[in-house]
Amino acid sequence: MGEHGAVAGEVRLTVDELAARAGVTVRTVRFYGTKGLLPPPELGPRRVGLYGVTHLDRLGLIEELQRQGLTLAAIERYLARLPEDSTPLDLAIHRALVASWTPEAAEEVGREQLERRAGRELSEEQVDRLLAMGALERTADPEVFRVDPGLLPLGVRILDVPIPLETLLAARAVVLEHSRATARELHRLFRETVWKPYRESEPAPDDLVRMKALTDHIQPMVAQALVTAFQRSLRDELGEAVRDTAPPAQD
Repeated sequence: MGEHGAVAGEVRLTVDELAARAGVTVRTVRFYGTKGLLPPPELGPRRVGLYGVTHLDRLGLIEELQRQGLTLAAIERYLARLPEDSTPLDLAIHRALVASWTPEAAEEVGREQLERRAGRELSEEQVDRLLAMGALERTADPEVFRVDPGLLPLGVRILDVPIPLETLLAARAVVLEHSRATARELHRLFRETVWKPYRESEPAPDDLVRMKALTDHIQPMVAQALVTAFQRSLRDELGEAVRDTAPPAQD
């Protein structure tokens, strides 16, 4: 669907196609480019700028961080702290996990717009897989879906991986269970060690307002810490699994 010069595994998008896939305007894409938040496109035939999957995932992460309320300067610092060897999948995971802090960002779209955002036609079985991953929710209208803009790109990428639907449902249940437990524990910790002592000090009304604003700014920092910790833990687990299944070295 509109991919230019693509070979197996590659994505080459014009600026219009990139904007449509990301759900933003062309003006937004170009603005991020001038600010250095997006790397420049490759020059294709007739010197047309072509964008790849890294641009798409980086753009999605920028948009998600903006929904969190980060300024452009804060987003630039966030991106600068990402490992230099971050893959498009790493960026997609960052976006998906950061997006979990902003459930109100979900959008309702029709089937045609959904497929345009996904960059492909979707079968009913693929829609069911996206529903199982939490990237979509059904609405009262069978042709309208509630889309999680952070999870959709990651979900689309997983569509072609031969993972049973039951496994996707079980994996989502595990993630929800542990993320909720983490959120409850972090909330308890902050309430008992920060908010309770602060309120007992009888602060002025203006100080309470500033404290609430501070907690809103802490949320993206906690999200990034969780994303980074999750990625490292997952890589460690995958590394151990590979070592456990590797054949013994030959003398």
